[in-house]
Amino acid sequence: MSEFRHMSVLPDEVISFLAPKAGGIYLDGTLGGGGHASLIAELCTPGNGTLIGIDQDQEALRAAGERLSGYGSNVMLVHGNFSALAQHLEALEITALDGFILDLGVSSHQLDSAGRGFSFQQDAPLDMRMDSSQGETAADLVNSLPEQDLERIIKEYGEERWARRVAAFIVKARSESPITSTLQLVDVIKGAIPKAKWEERLHPATRTFQGLRIAVNHELESLENGLRDAIDRLAPGGRGVVISFHSLEDRIVKHIFREYATGCTCPRNIPVCVCGKQPRVRVLTGKPVMATDAEISMNPRARSAKLRAVEKL
Repeated sequence: MSEFRHMSVLPDEVISFLAPKAGGIYLDGTLGGGGHASLIAELCTPGNGTLIGIDQDQEALRAAGERLSGYGSNVMLVHGNFSALAQHLEALEITALDGFILDLGVSSHQLDSAGRGFSFQQDAPLDMRMDSSQGETAADLVNSLPEQDLERIIKEYGEERWARRVAAFIVKARSESPITSTLQLVDVIKGAIPKAKWEERLHPATRTFQGLRIAVNHELESLENGLRDAIDRLAPGGRGVVISFHSLEDRIVKHIFREYATGCTCPRNIPVCVCGKQPRVRVLTGKPVMATDAEISMNPRARSAKLRAVEKL
């Protein structure tokens, strides 16, 4: 089993906005290798504080468990998806949180690990599952979905303008032989997108791989459900921090934060509020916080990271 490597993005900014306090209860819903979690645990576990870490990747849990072993029973690790946050917290008898962090996307380890199928740079089985113990693989989708559904996934989730051609080329290729490896799919995508239209700084398979990964792992549905549950369980004054890596995620985060921060929605011509709606959070980030040039030079994958934060009222 390879060593789990992942450099957490925006670590100083996460701690600044989350402001962990001794004795508090904090959740890392996308634990990864435990980078953010270790910083939070250092600040919250004095005074018998608690850190809860959730991840659907067993390798990540193993690595994080080793990294956080010095905190003993003050750290609780859960194998699962943060979309089931409510059930996980109920099982741990946790009723309220002082803060949470969701660092979305794929870890460096997952991208670089042979056999996981996330990367278009090396040959591997076309898998892409965050939790390799369950669910359909990318190969299952590529070889079974109708052309129209493939086009929708690649267009909506991958934001690929050549989605129709890519889907058509996939269907033609699989009719001759199943597409089972990453480089097989890369060759099909390269054939579908005219070479003159390849972008200088973006591999032609980037967007299609993103779309399939999101579909395989139900990432947008998980974000919608998990983020709402996390905000609902924040104690007054508790803070939530989310780091997204593409516009689809950031749009969902921005929409939910704005929804929770909105008060009365009655028409302006009504003198007295009848809807009774009160804001439930205060948005702490007017615009998303981005990585500095210095961080990007050390960790190029931080380039697309966007951090947003809220505080429970």
